[in-house]
Amino acid sequence: MRIILAQPRGFCAGVVRAVDIVERALEKYGAPIYVRHEIVHNQRVVETLQAKGARFVEELGEIPAGAVTVFSAHGVSRRVEAEAAGRGLPVLDATCPLVSKVHAEGRRYVAQGRTVILIGHAGHPEVEGTLGQIAGEVYLVGDAAAVAALPLPADRPLAYVTQTTLSVDDTRLVIEALRRRFTDLIGPDTRDICYATQNRQTAVRELAGRVDLLLVVGAANSSNSNRLQEIGAEQGVPCYLIPDAAALRPEWLRGAETVGITAGASAPESLVQDVIAALGRLGPVEVSALPGIVEDISFKLPAALVEPEASAAS
Repeated sequence: MRIILAQPRGFCAGVVRAVDIVERALEKYGAPIYVRHEIVHNQRVVETLQAKGARFVEELGEIPAGAVTVFSAHGVSRRVEAEAAGRGLPVLDATCPLVSKVHAEGRRYVAQGRTVILIGHAGHPEVEGTLGQIAGEVYLVGDAAAVAALPLPADRPLAYVTQTTLSVDDTRLVIEALRRRFTDLIGPDTRDICYATQNRQTAVRELAGRVDLLLVVGAANSSNSNRLQEIGAEQGVPCYLIPDAAALRPEWLRGAETVGITAGASAPESLVQDVIAALGRLGPVEVSALPGIVEDISFKLPAALVEPEASAAS
């Protein structure tokens, strides 16, 4: 069996930073460290950090007074920030810098007197955080069909921002629908859309044309992992989203001479290697990787974790 790996795949810089923040906080302050929401959407990552002393909660009320608190990579609303400050919780903010950039863009558009359209998935923690970061009139739109239902006049000054786990391709139809309906619309340059999301989707499209079966390693609650699976299926190749090697089913492999593997931005490379090992136990495998974009982006850690004399508060 030939195994071809997508390039790039797996962890993005925002996820690396978020995980590093929790691990370094544990080293500096000791266990337990409390994290609001899963630091990233991957059970293996969460379990690994739990074993080191991280405690994951959904509400700040579950955190003892004075405990070091980490906000997840998805970001939080201003209400959550205010609640943490009101309780005096020392906070380390692991919000992905690209998500923080969306927050800043939204606030800037509101300051210009524009109504903001957020393109994203209702209920996703990043979307909830972004909605709570933009003080003004904001409408959430999930697809092009929802644009027609917006209760806004055609000449209303608008601006759009997007959930970072959506790519240029994912948002194109919605943006085109907005442009057809509204006469005064602005938005960020497409270069501002999350590089990791676009790169992984481009890579999986390339990979799908070369394999008989495509496996996407990622969590069921990971937006970007689900989208990778959808793209693979759209290319006409059998494509399955699996959390780990244990989820492999032998019947998927019947007749498959070439298997492609990619991973969502919150899935560690160790899970990919586990899947390769599981396939290797079924028979001889030959592993190669597609040429692709090599990501060399990195994001700075909070000053509290790199400056010895700094306090834990961000």
